This record gives sequence, C-alpha cells and structure tokens, in this order.
Amino acid sequence: MPTTVDVFAKVRGHERAEQLRAAREADLIPYFRELTGPAGPITEMEGVDRVMLGSNNYLGLTGDARVIQGARDALDQYGTGLTGSRFLNGTTHLHVQLEQEIADWMGTEDCIVFTTGHQANLGTIGTILEQRDTVIVDSGDHASILDGVLQSRAKMRPFRHNRLDKLEKQLERSVEDGGGVLVVVDGVYSMEGDVAPLVEIADLCERFGARLMVDEAHGAGVLGARGAGASELLGVEDRVDLRMGTFSKSLASCGGFVVGSSEVIDFVRISSRAYIFTAAGVPAAVGAALASLRIIRSDEGPQLMARVLENARYLRDGLRERGFKTIDHEIGTPVIPVLVEDDWKAALLWRALYDAGVFVNVAIHPAVPPGGALLRTSVMATHDTATLDRALEAFSSVKVSFEAEHGPLPRPEP
Repeated sequence: MPTTVDVFAKVRGHERAEQLRAAREADLIPYFRELTGPAGPITEMEGVDRVMLGSNNYLGLTGDARVIQGARDALDQYGTGLTGSRFLNGTTHLHVQLEQEIADWMGTEDCIVFTTGHQANLGTIGTILEQRDTVIVDSGDHASILDGVLQSRAKMRPFRHNRLDKLEKQLERSVEDGGGVLVVVDGVYSMEGDVAPLVEIADLCERFGARLMVDEAHGAGVLGARGAGASELLGVEDRVDLRMGTFSKSLASCGGFVVGSSEVIDFVRISSRAYIFTAAGVPAAVGAALASLRIIRSDEGPQLMARVLENARYLRDGLRERGFKTIDHEIGTPVIPVLVEDDWKAALLWRALYDAGVFVNVAIHPAVPPGGALLRTSVMATHDTATLDRALEAFSSVKVSFEAEHGPLPRPEP
C-alpha cells in the first residue's frame, strides 16, 4: 500500500514561508547576492561598486598577485581537478607540503587537510567520538561542529555561550555518562566576534579529564604573534588537543585543516568518511592556500594582522560615534556586529545600506537568539581609511532616513 505522507510537504507552509514571501516581494533578501567582480575592499556586486564589509577575507589576500600565481602554478602543473579522494588518487605534493607547513605553523605534530572547513569539523568530530562518548559544546558553536556531533551519535551537552559555570556543570554531569569527554568551542565566534575564555576552559577540561578542541576558523591568520589563532594569543596551544582551521578566511582559498598529535591525525586520516569519500581539494585552491600561508609566516604577516585589527577598531569607533550600538569585546577581532534587535528592521537596514553602496551580512533568528538580530560587519587589512570613511558616511546618512521611517535603532551604551 503506498505511503500517504509526502516527504516534500514540509517545504510548503513552513513557519517562515510568509516572511520569506514578503521579503522577496520587497526585494529585502540579503542572501545569494551575486558578485560580478573580485572580492576586494570595494567589490562589484550586481553591477555596482560597493564597499565590502561582509567578507571573511581578513588579510585581503584573495587579490594578492602571489596568491593568484600560486593558484595558477598549481593549475598548470596538476590541471583543474583530481577526480578522486586523498585516500585514493587525489594526493599531490602540494597537499603534503601544505600539511607539513601548517603543522609547523601551528606547532603541532601533524596536520590533515580537508576539502572544506565544514568537512574538517564534521569529519574529525564524527570520527573521534562514539555513541558512548559525551561532547560538550558552546551554544554559539559553528553548525559544522554540531553536524559532526550528530554524525558521531555521541551524547551532546550544550552550555550557554561562554558561561564557565554552565560548562563546569556539564562537565560534572558528563562524569556519570561513562565514556570519553570532548569539549569543543570556537576560538573566535563568527557572528558576535568574541573570543572564548580558553585559559579557564582549559583549566576546567584538565580538572575533569576532558579533551579540548578549538575551532580557529576566524582566529587563524588574525590573532597571535604567528597568527596561529586564539589558542596562541591566550597561551594555551599546548593545552588544546585538536585545533581546526579553514582556508576560506585569512588563507584566501577554500578548504580546512585539523592539527594535533600524530596518532590522532593518523586515525582520522584512515577512518574519516568525510575525508575518504570526498574528492581532494582542487590544485588551484591548495596552491592559493599554500601561497597565503607563506605570506602570513613571512615578515609581512604581522603587519597585515596589525592592520586588520586597526581597521576593526577604526570602524567600531566610527559606528559608535554615529550612534550605532556595537558589540564590543576586550579582545578585538575583525568582526564588528551592529545590533538591530528586530529581524525585519535588520533586513530593511541592510537594504538601505546596500542601496547606499555598502554590503554587510545580516544575522537573524535562528542564527542569533530571538531579539538578537544584527548586521555583521567585518574588515580586511586592505581596506584604507578613505574606504572605511565612505562606509561610515553611508551608515550616517542611512540612519537618519531609516529612523525617520521605521523608528529608533538601539543606541550605544555610555
């Protein structure tokens, strides 16, 4: 007898369908906007030059001639693709070289390179953990971390974002679960731009005998003297068991990596389904990442990292002076969130800025808590002051007309 349930029924009349319909009719959807030029400080989007304040190209290396040449050289040597996984026919000398140089950069025994950053978390967490284990995650952790947990079928115990008392409580409970315990946190949280209290987290992990993994996707290439991320900046590299990073931010390419002890990385290398059954990163992407890494590790690297953080301070201070409420943190990162606190207002403000020549990202529920809607702005080392001033003037002019029509925006705290 045929089923009477259509698996596609859920796509019709879902809870956000009406909101999506209204946003489409008003052309307020901030997602899937088409780039028609390179991803630089000023980017052509849909045929118009706009100040790019919505990129993770933190060091601005996607347009660097040396990075482009690295991609071209790899393309010339190996062609457009490898048509197979690293496990079979997809490993080149470039992959091996990149893994060796990342391990040296991070100060670890070994490194494994994945085709995407999402796969790096999914493939590692989903492989290391088993159903009898417990994984403790921050409520702000990236979706790829949660996907890895789901794949592992381990018991998940979340704790409220950066609340050490809640983490301690979950660690106490995990002792009774009977398996191994892994704590996974972001080094830098992608939406709010805040840095995890890694010293205190490492203390708690050691006290309860738990392992610690840190996602350095938004910290690598930005924080620390070597640019090795929040773990380096806060002096806990030797207390973190696994660190993950991506190539799609500061390394100006696409891919991901995990570093740690040789025995763990070897186990992931021969056991991870996301690694074994995925085609290897294309040569051009690997060549670009390797070239970017060498720039970061050169004398030029610290200058680029200092510049991006200086630009972030400049933009944050300028937004506050113009009456916007930003989320400020003790440790600066390239991410400067502007609080709007209302989903619909956030979309309207995004559109006004877009029309004024500035592109930013929009985060609404469930990407942020209810009432936590924000515009996520981010800077590059290659933004100059004139470009940032152009963006700030757009924010100023838009604010006046926006508040006249839609009411006041949240104000900065004194």
